[in-house]
Amino acid sequence: MTDNDTELTIINVPDARRYEARYGDQLAGWVDYGRVRSRLVAVHTEVLPEFGGRGIGTALVRHVIADARADGFTITPRCPLFQAHFARHPEDADVNADRSKG
Repeated sequence: MTDNDTELTIINVPDARRYEARYGDQLAGWVDYGRVRSRLVAVHTEVLPEFGGRGIGTALVRHVIADARADGFTITPRCPLFQAHFARHPEDADVNADRSKG
């Protein structure tokens, strides 16, 4: 399967406590999370090696941030990918629960 055969889709799977990125029916990557009241704790992001280098990790982070903003919750970035994103993108500080920690 090539990138031209199908588009990347990202969905929240609350029962599994993760966001999944898929090409068609193939799992390409995910974000594991926990929930504490109105806060999502981003614990771990992983992209399968065969899907590496396609921006899937970035797409996952951006999707989770967009959901947080739309649904009124914040994100505690325990995952290094989320921590790096928030460090590079101060425009997303509104959803960063750790923003006061610098």
